[in-house]
Amino acid sequence: MDTTYYDHGSAAERWERARMFFDAKDYAAAARVLGPLVEEVPEQTGPRLLLARAYYHSAQLRRAEAELRVLVERDPVEHYARLMLGRTLERQARHDEAESHLRIASALAGDFERL
Repeated sequence: MDTTYYDHGSAAERWERARMFFDAKDYAAAARVLGPLVEEVPEQTGPRLLLARAYYHSAQLRRAEAELRVLVERDPVEHYARLMLGRTLERQARHDEAESHLRIASALAGDFERL
C-alpha cells in the first residue's frame, strides 16, 4: 500500500495533522487529510465538521454543503453545523434556502433578534 504524508499514521495522528494544516490556513491540505479520516470514522462529528470548514474556507462550497447536510440530518440541533450550512448556502447565492438554516441556528444559540 502506497501511503503519503496526508494519510500516514493513526487516526489520532491524522486528526492532529489536519488541525495543524487548518490552523496554518492550509485548508486544502487539511481537507486532504480529513476526507479519508471521515470515511474511516463517519459517526464522529468533529472530523466531519472540520472537513466542512476546510471545504468552506477553500471555496469548495458544494463539498462543504454535503458534509454539513450530513451533520444536520444526523443532529438537527447542531447549532454550528446549521450556521455553517446557512453561510455556505449564502456564498452560493442561495439566500432563500440559507435563511431557514440561519434562523434555526439563531434560535438554537438564543439569539432571537433574527427570528
